[in-house]
Amino acid sequence: MLLHAVNAARGSAPSAGAKSGASSSLLLTENHSLGGPPPLMDKLTPRERELVLKQGRRKVLNRGQTLFSQGAKHDGIFLIESGRVRVFYSSPLGREITLAYWHVGNFVGGPEVFEGGVHQWSGVAATNCSVVQLPGKELRTLATEIPNLAIGLIEGLTFKGKCYSALAQMLGTRSITQRLAHLLLHLMDLYGVEDPDGTLIAAAFTHADLAHMVGATRQWVTISLKRMQEKQIVITKRSQIVVCRRDVLDEMRGQASD
Repeated sequence: MLLHAVNAARGSAPSAGAKSGASSSLLLTENHSLGGPPPLMDKLTPRERELVLKQGRRKVLNRGQTLFSQGAKHDGIFLIESGRVRVFYSSPLGREITLAYWHVGNFVGGPEVFEGGVHQWSGVAATNCSVVQLPGKELRTLATEIPNLAIGLIEGLTFKGKCYSALAQMLGTRSITQRLAHLLLHLMDLYGVEDPDGTLIAAAFTHADLAHMVGATRQWVTISLKRMQEKQIVITKRSQIVVCRRDVLDEMRGQASD
C-alpha cells in the first residue's frame, strides 16, 4: 500500500527519523505495483526547465492555507517545490475523504491541466510549502513545444488515475477496521523507527488525520485506537503511535470486519 492524506490544518512534517520512502506520495491503496509518482520535470533539460519555470508564478503557503478549492474555477497546475500538499474531497454534508498527500516534484490541480472547468476537489498545505503555478494557457503552449513535458503530464495524470481508482477499490472492499490496520502498517513502513515498546511512527498524525484517510469519523478512530491500546497492539503517545504487535495488525488487515 502506498498512502496519502492528512488534516491540512494540523498536518505536520515527518520527523528526522522518517524513512526515505516518505518522500513519495502518500496514498491509501494496497496495490504495490503502482510504484511512485513520476516527477513532472524529471526528463526535462536544464534549458527546458528554465523555460517552464519562467512561465510560472511562485507561491509560498503556510501550513493549513488553501491552495485551490473544490468548485472554484480551474486554471493550470501547481508544481510542488517544497513541503507537502493534501488533496481531499468534501461531500455536500461536509464529510471529507483524503485522496492523497503529494510531495516535492509532484503536481496538483488536475485532472484539468489546461484551461476550463472547475476543481473536483480541494488542495491545502499540509506543511509550510512552496509551489509554482503554471497557468493553463501557458502550460498548453509549453506542452506543444516541449514533448517531455507533455509526456510528464500524461504520466502524472495516469499515475493519479490509478491511485484514485485503487483508493475507490479499497474503500469499497475493505472494512473501516481493516483500512485502519492497513494504514497503521503502512505508516510504520514509511516512518517507523525503533522504540523500546516496538516501532514508533515518527510522524505526527492526529486522529482526525487518520479518520480522513480511512473514511471514518474522528470519534471512531479514537475509540478504535483506545481498544488497540487496551489489547497492547499499539501505544499512543500524544500525537504519535507506537506499534507493539505488527502480527496482530496483519491479521486485522486481512480478516477483521466491522
